[in-house]
Parts: sequence; C-alpha cells; structure tokens
Amino acid sequence: MMKLALFDLDHTLLPIDSDQSWGQFTTRIGWTDAQTFAQRNDEFYAHYQAGTLDIHDYVRFGTEAVRQKGPEAAAQAQAQFMREVIQPAIRPEALALVEKHKTAGDQLIIITATNEFVTAPIAAAFGVNELIAVKLARDAAGWITGEIDGIPSLREGKVQRMEQWLSARGLDWGSVDATFYSDSPNDVPLLEKVNRPVATNPDPRLRALALARGWPVLDLFT
Repeated sequence: MMKLALFDLDHTLLPIDSDQSWGQFTTRIGWTDAQTFAQRNDEFYAHYQAGTLDIHDYVRFGTEAVRQKGPEAAAQAQAQFMREVIQPAIRPEALALVEKHKTAGDQLIIITATNEFVTAPIAAAFGVNELIAVKLARDAAGWITGEIDGIPSLREGKVQRMEQWLSARGLDWGSVDATFYSDSPNDVPLLEKVNRPVATNPDPRLRALALARGWPVLDLFT
C-alpha cells in the first residue's frame, strides 16, 4: 500500500501565506498601487479565512500584475520573491517534518489553493516533486490568462484533485495510506478523507474541530 504524506502550504509548512505575501511583494517592487491592492487583497484573504472565497475572481486579481509584466519580468520577480520572502520563512521544523516522511519512503505531495506560479518554486525548495496547486490557463503563446485550468484545489476541490492524481496512477483511497497536514477549516473535506488528519498550526475553528474529533494537533512553529 502506497503511503502518502500530503501537506497544505500556507500556515502549515510556511508560517506565512505565500499568495498574500506575493501580493505584498508586487506592491513593494512597484507593480501595484499600494492602497488599492492592499484593500482588495485583504478582502479576498478575509473571504478565504471565512470559507467564502471566489477563487476565480481572486486568481484574476492575483495574477493581473504578472500577466501585464510578461514572462521575463515575472521570472525575475519570482526569483527575487523566493530569495527575499520565502527562503527566510522556511523553518527548520517544517523541513524536518518533510524529511521525516521522505526518509520513511512516503510519497510527498504539497496540495495548496495557491496558484502554481507562486508555489512551484516553493515546493522545489522543500524538495517535494509532486505539487497540486491551482493550475493557470494559458494562451496560444503559453502565457497565463488569469483563468483557472480545471478544478481549483480549494475546499472540496482538493479532494477532487487528489482523486484525479490517484486515478491517473491506478489508485483510489482504499489503496493508499494517507496523512494530511493542514491549518485551515477550508481543508476539512480532505482531512476527513485521509487515514491520518493532522491539524497543523490550526486556526481556532480547526483546533476546536480537531479536539472534538480526536485528531492530532501539531503546533509546528511554537
């Protein structure tokens, strides 16, 4: 039986929200108006926390600056973001958790509601080869359009995307032994599907649910 170690990313492996941090970074480098962007970004983040986010609207908003700047400038900014924001936020405790599962021979997957442009280099920094993120649609020239390609990996969409991943390998939930680490109530559908749900750095709502259901609670960044 294949053993899977599934990790949410933001506030689970990272002590920050990479999507929100990317938005703040684009303002810092002059790509977006500080006041206007911050207001809308904060509104979207509040909806995410409340479980009411329209992810299609958010992805259009969150990728607008990248789309306008083009591939070359986007790649340079992405590398700078990794150096200045993400690498300093990667904590030894998170690396050790990933390494523990890697040493055990588990199949590692980061599964996140943040888009692939932001998260692909982060997954690589953790040494995780399998990433299930919001896939971005691309035009004929191969550049992102602002739309989502396929099922967004948010709430129930994470379950659907995992089932697609399993099916592509001739597997189903009954043929894997899965652990999932997450901080967010948005991930309850997937936490309920796996063999071992672990509420990791959970917000108060998920902490209460985990305690009520007897799920382990891991405070990784204490």
